[in-house]
Order: sequence, then structure tokens, then C-alpha cells
Amino acid sequence: MHEPEPGLRARLIQVGVDLVTTEGAQALSLREIARRAGVSHGAPRRHFPTHLALLSAIARRGFEDLGARAAQALGDGGTDPRTRLMTLGRVYLDFAFDNPGMYELMFRHDLLRSDQLGLRETSLPLFGVWVDLVGEACPRADAPLVAGALWANLHGIAQLWSWGSLQLATGSDDFTPLLRAALDAYLGAEVR
Repeated sequence: MHEPEPGLRARLIQVGVDLVTTEGAQALSLREIARRAGVSHGAPRRHFPTHLALLSAIARRGFEDLGARAAQALGDGGTDPRTRLMTLGRVYLDFAFDNPGMYELMFRHDLLRSDQLGLRETSLPLFGVWVDLVGEACPRADAPLVAGALWANLHGIAQLWSWGSLQLATGSDDFTPLLRAALDAYLGAEVR
């Protein structure tokens, strides 16, 4: 029996990240990842027993990247919770628009449901930030429920915007008013 090559696991994940970034989630076959990593098509099985396990490791990198972007944007937390939610929403939508293949992969229900490689452990902390900020902005609200509804709304904005539907419907090339409207809908209208 062959020992797994040191560094191959990380190389396979990086090749997958590069592939999903350039060609989209549909390009992530085991065979193509192995080919681009310069190994036999069976080599990934030494580190990832299933295709879902490899896809989950790639998606985990997306959640880590999104989480790091959110943490950097939120900084020291010196602003009010509503402003921080606006910032977090902008980071989320910018990530979705800048990384459509990774974004699609990250939210595949089969990966999240199977919890390969602890993918939930990487995705749920980011949702926890949403819950905490909603709880601060609306102390009387059921924060997990409102955060879930807000997240679903933002996910819909991301998808419809990527298709061009919302630009057509709103006549705008700026998603900021939609983000603000979503926050108003779930947190109450902000006095301007």
C-alpha cells in the first residue's frame, strides 16, 4: 500500500480552488482535479475517500475566505450593529459576485447536509455573526429566525443579480439600495 504523498492533499484542494474560480463548480471532477495536479485519477482517493469529501474541502476554503473578509471588514466593531450588518451584507454580496463558482459550491445542500470534513463548523460561525448583529440591532427579535430570513433574502439578491434579473427589474446597476431595503424589511425602516 502506498503512503499518501505529503502535500498532495493541499495541492488537490488548491487545484480545486483554482478550477472553481476559473471555470465554475461544474468543472470540479475528480479526474480533472487529478489531471491538473499532475497525478493519476485515483490519487485523490488517498486523501479524500469520496468526491464529496474533496468538494467539501474546496468549499471550506471558500467559507474561510468569506469569513476572513467579513472579519476584516467588520474590524474592531466600533460602529452600530445596523451599519455592521450593512457592511457584512456588502461583503457577502461582493464575494458572491466576485466568486460565483465558489459561492455556488459553498451552498450546495449535499455538501452541507453530509457535513464532510466539518463543513458546518466552517459555515455556521459566519451565520453566528449575522445572528449576533441582528440580536444587537433588534433585541426583541428572534435573532436566529430574522438572521435566517435576512440571509435567505441576500442569497436571493446574489442569485437574481448574477442572472441580471434585478438590474432589469430595478433599472439600477447598484445593489446597495436592495441591501438597504432588505435590512429595513427585517430590522424596521431606518430613519434617514
